Amino acid sequence: MLLALAHTDAIYEEILPAVEHGYRLATHLYSGMSGMTRRNAYRYAGAIESCLLLDAIDVEIIADGVHLPEPFLKLIHKIKGDDKIILITDAMRAAGMPEGKSILGSLTGGIEVIVEDGVAKLPDYSSFAGSVATADRLIRTMINMAGLDLITAIKMMTLNPARLLGCDDRMGAIDIGKDADIVLFDQDIRVHYTFISGKLCYKN
Repeated sequence: MLLALAHTDAIYEEILPAVEHGYRLATHLYSGMSGMTRRNAYRYAGAIESCLLLDAIDVEIIADGVHLPEPFLKLIHKIKGDDKIILITDAMRAAGMPEGKSILGSLTGGIEVIVEDGVAKLPDYSSFAGSVATADRLIRTMINMAGLDLITAIKMMTLNPARLLGCDDRMGAIDIGKDADIVLFDQDIRVHYTFISGKLCYKN
């Protein structure tokens, strides 16, 4: 079982005991999380600062370049390093589709959103309503915005999450005895072939 901090207003003093009880992941760092707050003139580290500070916590990031623009991506990498970052799309149904109107949640009871500028937004533009990123986009973003090399960016999408989930003995890297799940892409990270268990299941 993996315990994760998600959208929370918790402060450092509340997160410390959570870590002591086994919390090891921050879901969507910066999204719906408290930052530094003041209470009666005293400053408290929020969930964001706590997750960056505590070595026991790995952080997921929606690295689409919109949820987290360039300075945030660079800051997170500077603090957490190559091994503690996990790339996640958090994509809703509009991922890979043309921009325009879409539905977040159930098709019958969900809310209408507008997809533009590479992200889903609420109709009143008050907030993002979800990611439309695909995994290849996250890799490109970490290379082009965060300044990472290809191998490090790929590791954040593959080996790091596999290690956190305890399944890196059979996935997360290309090696003898591991699952033959392989994606082949060009120099622009455009996917051309996808193999699952060694069988071709997608060809562009």
